[in-house]
Order: sequence, then structure tokens, then C-alpha cells
Amino acid sequence: MTTQAEERSRDALRAAQLYYMQDLTMDAIAHEMRVSRSSVSRLLQHARDVGLVTISISPPDDARGQMAQRIADRFGITAHIVPTPPRTSEAERLERTALTAARILAERVESSMTVGVAWGSTLSAMARHVPQKDVHDTHIVQMNGAANVRTSGIPYAGEILSKFGAAWSSSVHQFPVPALFDDPRTKQAMWRERSVRSVLEIQQRVGLFVFGLGSPHADVPSHVYSGDYFDERDRAVIEREGVVGDCATVFYRADGSSDIPELNARSSGPDLDTVRRIPRRFCVVSSLSKLDGLRGALAAGLVTELVVEESLARRLLSVTR
Repeated sequence: MTTQAEERSRDALRAAQLYYMQDLTMDAIAHEMRVSRSSVSRLLQHARDVGLVTISISPPDDARGQMAQRIADRFGITAHIVPTPPRTSEAERLERTALTAARILAERVESSMTVGVAWGSTLSAMARHVPQKDVHDTHIVQMNGAANVRTSGIPYAGEILSKFGAAWSSSVHQFPVPALFDDPRTKQAMWRERSVRSVLEIQQRVGLFVFGLGSPHADVPSHVYSGDYFDERDRAVIEREGVVGDCATVFYRADGSSDIPELNARSSGPDLDTVRRIPRRFCVVSSLSKLDGLRGALAAGLVTELVVEESLARRLLSVTR
């Protein structure tokens, strides 16, 4: 016996095939399916929402396409440029970039895949827009802890992961440890615990890693820099070592180097060598104030696919001639 949801999906698929593959009008589809025109519109929207229909745009050889190709050629990655109008606020740049990135990401997710997620402001924005997709045996795993002296981090990181998991009907694996340990020996001891090792083992199976870039200089503060994760000594180390950004709370300099044991030996995130071994590394950046962080991440070889806001892409090319 078919459920109501199954019947709706069947009708949505039929409407989509008639509309997109046979070029029937909504009125003609409504007549054929014996429903109202508004019902056809809702079925087509449902088909897009659940991934029965995906829409791709192949732009002509325009300025954004040329920028994307220049970034691809210069850094050996795939690039997507997100257009924004002049005088757009940082918050609006983030929202537009996150929306585009969420839709591209959904195209990359496949059945039997393990997806690693690094929490943060960018991923939080993406999670609000991630479209549904019918996949199976897919796992979402948190790549770095989110706890600090004031919060467990579980509600914040958990909400992000749960939205990805719900969109793809995936198993979600949280990582309930501190973002930064007080003492690296405490981290080493915790890494021997079976419950922690089980999550670390799932992280080792990640085939697609999704992350934004933290920055100590971002106009819209990165969550890790605004959420009580550092004390004064940590901030002094960030300044002294010339930190320009972090990937999953692992910190790096402008040249991509990350030999900063005062911070990174205490970090719960994967070291950058581990990140580089992940086959697909999907990075999303929207803020002009993260230019140095983006350049450092590219120098470190952390990115294989980049979704970047248009003005930031233009600035990136202008400073890396």
C-alpha cells in the first residue's frame, strides 16, 4: 500500500517529466493529470525540493566564467563564482554564497558517502538552504569539537549537522569534545577513549569535506573567534605567529604553514596533512576580509572545489598575478 508521501512523489515525478521533458504547459499538465494548475505548480516545486529535478546553468563565456577559469588554472581547483550586486552587506554576501554552495554541494553528495562537516558561520548559513536529496547509507560526521568553557557546543554544531542529515536522510555523528584542549596531553588521553575513537574512525572514511574558513580579521566574526574559545595567551599566539585563518580550528599562516603547536597540538580538528588526503575538499568563502585566509588555504593545498563570492574572487586574482 503506497503512502501519501510516496503518492505525492510519484505525482511530482510525472508532472516534472511532462513539464521538463515533454515541454507541456502547466495548463496541459493539469488537464492530463486532472488537477488544478496550482497543484501542478506545487508538484513541480516539490520535485525540485526533494531532488527529483535539478537545474544547472551553463553560462556563456562571460566575465564570471572567465574568472572561474582563471582561478581553476592558477590554483588547480574547480571554482564557482557567486554574483552579488554592488554595495551588498557582508551578511547578504554570506547568505547568497551559502545558498549557491548548498545547491552545488547537494549535487556532489552520493549514496554510501561519508561527508565531513566543520561547524562555523558559513556552514550554519549553508545548512539553512541545503536541498533534499534521495540518497542512502550516507553519513555526516563532525570534524572538530565545539565545546569551550561556556558551552558544550552540542546545540550549535548539532543543529548544523542535523539539517544536513535531515536533507539527505543520513546518519549523523557528533564529536562532543572541546574545540581546543587546555593541555595536549588531555587530548591524547581522550583520543584513546573508545567512544572518541569511533568518531575518529568515521572521520578517516570521509570522502567529501565541507568547510568555511575562520579568520581573526573577518568583518562578520568567525564563530571560533567570537565565541569564548580563546584566552589572552591564545590571542597573543595568533598575533605572534601571523595566523591568517583556520580550517576546522587548525590554524595556518599566509604561506599555508601550520607548525603552530601552541594551538594546533591542542586542536580537535584534523591536521592539514589529514585534510589534504581527503579526496574532495569543498570550501566556501564570501567575505573580502577573509582574503588572506583564502590565500593561505590555497597555499596549503586544502581546497579542491571553491565556492567564492564575486568581489572576493576578483580580489584574489588581482593579488596573485
